[in-house]
Amino acid sequence: MIDRAPTEIWDLWYPGAAATGLPFARGRLDPTDVLWVHAAPKKLDVTVRRQDGAVRARSEVTREGGYLPTTRLWVVEGRIEREDRWPTEEDLGALIILPGGEVGTLVEWWNAPDGSEWRWRVEFYNHR
Repeated sequence: MIDRAPTEIWDLWYPGAAATGLPFARGRLDPTDVLWVHAAPKKLDVTVRRQDGAVRARSEVTREGGYLPTTRLWVVEGRIEREDRWPTEEDLGALIILPGGEVGTLVEWWNAPDGSEWRWRVEFYNHR
């Protein structure tokens, strides 16, 4: 039996693919105001739904500037904000969603100052 603790669904849609877009990632997680994304496309339509299906937040977010492998999304008054940047020490412990929807915890991050390389570790945990 699956635990029925409060959860929400973060649904990330890539509108720039195919004729009408394609799903990028869909993850079920405990309620949070911040979710990191790995390898996010330039444009994302993001919808956060509560367990009962009610929409908590929704926005189309676009990357400003060049590509970085990590994107920070956060909820502000019913909308989603986006910042593409490298994680810092303060971001360790945050949740990160991978393409496809698996959600893990960012436990370690390092990147070269010039952005030419990076190393990271994510922990995945499931409990029934």
